[in-house]
Amino acid sequence: MEKLQLYFQYSFVRYALIVGVLVALCSSLLGVTLVLKRFSFIGDGLSHVAFGAMCAASVVGLTDNMLLVMPVTIATAIFLLRPGKKAALKGDAAIAMLSVSSLAIGYLLMNVFATSANVSGDVCSTLFGSMSILTLNKTEVTVCIVLSVAVILTYVLMYNRLFAVTFDEDFAKASGLASERYQLIIAVIIAVIIVLGMNLVGSLLISALVVFPTLSSMRISHTFRGVVILSAILSVLCTVVGMLLSMVYSTPLGATIVGMDILMYMICAVTGRYLRRS
Repeated sequence: MEKLQLYFQYSFVRYALIVGVLVALCSSLLGVTLVLKRFSFIGDGLSHVAFGAMCAASVVGLTDNMLLVMPVTIATAIFLLRPGKKAALKGDAAIAMLSVSSLAIGYLLMNVFATSANVSGDVCSTLFGSMSILTLNKTEVTVCIVLSVAVILTYVLMYNRLFAVTFDEDFAKASGLASERYQLIIAVIIAVIIVLGMNLVGSLLISALVVFPTLSSMRISHTFRGVVILSAILSVLCTVVGMLLSMVYSTPLGATIVGMDILMYMICAVTGRYLRRS
């Protein structure tokens, strides 16, 4: 506790916790939609695309790699989630192709056009997360807050429509709902969350923030609203505890947060089984 009190005196620690909470909250909200629509793996694919774009941004010397990473990730999300039956590559095939290609090209660029002496360390930090979130400045935190608030407001305002598109897209379309438009909105929001979350847990582990809280909450709650609320609570709790443990014990940030998500899933699985029996 004394060490934590010392850490909280520094503004960059408070900034990191704010960003962590916002990313966890946004990830959990969209995670419910992705899991129910069986798009769980798309977060993993988009994070690999973001990794490739980040490597390209580093090679060309962009001071703010978000200028390249965000548009590329959004465009890829739209490509993967766009409706239509005439696509040459569909579903998991398209995700697998883009995922592997982006990882390979990104790593190749970082090695051929090395921008630092420790390429392996940079790649490892990008893939698995690092404490670089503690170096966020006030401007970066403000951008994260603005984007996170936009994501949360969009989800809340379009909750009923997203609910309809999630459970029965054909019925929603037959009812006059522009399901393609909301599919596009979901794609953009997912891309934004992936890019924001990469600083927290890395590109290989970001899908855990999307999937685990939803799966954990589904073990206990059996209503859409209940799963959304519980997922948000569990996601924020695991992220905060994971970040604090990582700071105190100097463990890998991303792996610690995901470890807390795994532990929470096991607790919820046992609790859910007990509740069903009783």
